[in-house]
Amino acid sequence: MDGFQTILKFFINRRTAIGYSFMALLTLGSERVFSLVAFRCPCSNENFRYGLVFLFSPAFVLLVIGYFLNSKTWKLFTGCWVNPRKIFPKGNICHFFYMFGQITLNALVAPVMWLSVALLNGTFYECAMSGLRNPAYLDAVCRNKSVKCFEELHKVACGKSTMPFSESEELKLTLQAQSQILGWCVIVTMALLSLLTTCCASCQSKVSHLQLKFWRVYAEKEKEQLEQTFQLYATKLSERNLKCFFENKKPEVIPLPAFQAWEDASQLYSFSSSQQHYSTIHRLVEEGQKEINEERETTLDFVDRREIP
Repeated sequence: MDGFQTILKFFINRRTAIGYSFMALLTLGSERVFSLVAFRCPCSNENFRYGLVFLFSPAFVLLVIGYFLNSKTWKLFTGCWVNPRKIFPKGNICHFFYMFGQITLNALVAPVMWLSVALLNGTFYECAMSGLRNPAYLDAVCRNKSVKCFEELHKVACGKSTMPFSESEELKLTLQAQSQILGWCVIVTMALLSLLTTCCASCQSKVSHLQLKFWRVYAEKEKEQLEQTFQLYATKLSERNLKCFFENKKPEVIPLPAFQAWEDASQLYSFSSSQQHYSTIHRLVEEGQKEINEERETTLDFVDRREIP
């Protein structure tokens, strides 16, 4: 039993890395399915548009899904049409752009994985760039090649060109090499960007490393217990209402947060170095359920790329 608990704890502590690994495998499999089943390069003047659609459309869909699945998106935008002050607090207009940028960085993980895998494979790029009719690009690709290269480059991707086999194969390898170079550029750029943002976040942290670890543990525990408390009180309220309805009785009072308390608790948390508050709910409980100060300091909950309520 202890061994099972140790293994379970190991996977829980590494769930972020496991999640990204699973996402990478899923992206790789999806790209292969698209390449083998759905993708058919037309070998015409439509190559460029067709290849770019298959290269970027799935990435855009994954970006939208990333926004949808991030709970911070809904914390940030829920009710913003009715009360724009939620996303543009007085005296801190940059707060919205900072938080939205943080959400975007998290949502970009899957699209970047898709682009990296698709470019390393080279199928979509090869089809797209073989249909590009830019004179400068054609001169660069078809340099020291026959005249047919300028006329039949769009046929190279599907092997229908009348050029010599060696020349056609060289063009295919050139396009694939360009694609793979771009793929590695994307990977290296995102790796450096991730390293820089993590280092900057750590350098600007207002809390020590141990306190930050405690903060993360507290945030996880609060999130788990919040879900359990939702279930408990929702069950109590539904049971009371149904019982009173069928038995025609007056309802018992079940204490629930006021409307303003729900509003305040739904705000994205902003850390203040002058107070030991680890979440919005913690702050509300300590200070009383009153209006949260609109003068907010820089949030730090993006340091470990986890969801913090």
